[in-house]
Amino acid sequence: MVLSKTSSDDSVHSTFASRYVRTSLPRFEMLEKSIPKEAAYQMINDELMLDGNPRLNLASFVTTWMEPECDKLMMASINKNYVDMDEYPVTTELQNRCVNMIARLFNAPLKEEEIGIGVGTVGSSEAIMLAGLAFKRNWQNKRKAEGKPYDKPNIVTGANVQVCWEKFANYFEVELKQVKLSEGYYVTDPIKAVEMVDDNTICVAAILGSTLNGEFEDVKLLNDLLIEKNKQTGWDTPIHVDAASGGFIAPFIYPELEWDFRLPLVKSINVSGHKYGLVYAGIGWVIWRTKQDLPQQLIFHINYLGADQPTFTLNFSKGSSQVIAQYYQLIRLGYEGYRNVMENCRENAIVLRKGLEKTGRFNIISKDEGIPLVAFSLKDNSLHNEFEVSETLRRFGWIVPAYTMPADLQHVTVLRVVIREDFSRTLADRLVSDIVKVLHELPNAKKVENNLMINNEKKTEIEVQRAIAEFWKKYVLARKASVC
Repeated sequence: MVLSKTSSDDSVHSTFASRYVRTSLPRFEMLEKSIPKEAAYQMINDELMLDGNPRLNLASFVTTWMEPECDKLMMASINKNYVDMDEYPVTTELQNRCVNMIARLFNAPLKEEEIGIGVGTVGSSEAIMLAGLAFKRNWQNKRKAEGKPYDKPNIVTGANVQVCWEKFANYFEVELKQVKLSEGYYVTDPIKAVEMVDDNTICVAAILGSTLNGEFEDVKLLNDLLIEKNKQTGWDTPIHVDAASGGFIAPFIYPELEWDFRLPLVKSINVSGHKYGLVYAGIGWVIWRTKQDLPQQLIFHINYLGADQPTFTLNFSKGSSQVIAQYYQLIRLGYEGYRNVMENCRENAIVLRKGLEKTGRFNIISKDEGIPLVAFSLKDNSLHNEFEVSETLRRFGWIVPAYTMPADLQHVTVLRVVIREDFSRTLADRLVSDIVKVLHELPNAKKVENNLMINNEKKTEIEVQRAIAEFWKKYVLARKASVC
């Protein structure tokens, strides 16, 4: 559910639709009578024109472009219900193929003919909920068998985790123990994480690609430290890897990096197909190491759709298009294609980073190894801050988010540009050029504000508007005069 503010106007107007509808439509109530399909289409289309351009939305990790052939497949299957396995057995088969391909991509310990354990989800948020439930139930079962209390489970994460981890802890009554970040170190410290583990810890979460700066956490070190602690205490605390963004990156451009099922304590991994899996929004995956890591108690069996169907999801009905699109990408691109896309994204991130460094105005927060993104902050924010840069960039069409770091580091403000498949080198160069323009304009805008004081009294609103308009008029004319 999205909570949003709405206009006080209680009707919707459209010039084109007025050819069909002579009166305004109510905003929050259904009409008593129908309207022509052309009118409905035109009115909605007109409003949607005011949305941002998805291709220029550099805040999002989510895929905004796919090949036309895949678009056709998605539209052809948009009316298929994902859960009707008996009615759509081929779609179910394609989902199973995706699970097995991804399980092997993550080095699950499967024999040649063995089937991987996993499920498609709406996204990584649902995938994390399911993985968390599996850890909680396994922990509870073990505690019950040992005759120990099982009412105070906890999970250890870093303060840099995505909000879905906080939702899991809140919704399913699990204490969230977070490792605080430190200045210049914006991911979880494995040593501190292991120190927080106790006999009520259902798992430790590691992030392969922090939302804040794209950095990969050291899952190998976390695994080694946790093995030692488990030996000393007799516990068997496992690891879940949140690879929402990095799961489709690391296997292709960092193949030697050990973060997946090659590490014995990694019991489950989630990944977003709609991020660097290169599918439109609405698909995620969660993969378990073995059958034993997914408690059978959590799997429901239904037969009212025509046959016995096992199901482990938080929702039920949903479209099949994204599953089919994921399968398309996996067979269309293969290892070679995914490697080429990820390498290209990484190279474009380097181009953008170097362009920003050349300005001499920014500190680069992101790391070379990780998600292809550039997180950066102003070296000097005495004249303007990152939020003002972000807001001013919207005049050029760019959506570049500005945000503060988590608790204890909220004085650090960062701008972030996510490099996706459809972000070209030309766009990277253009973005740097527009950022330079913004940096040049903002101090001048500040001067206008400072000049709006007369005898320590602020000007009236009209005087302020006139002064600002006059300044920008002179500024633009001066710019034009300087062009040969």
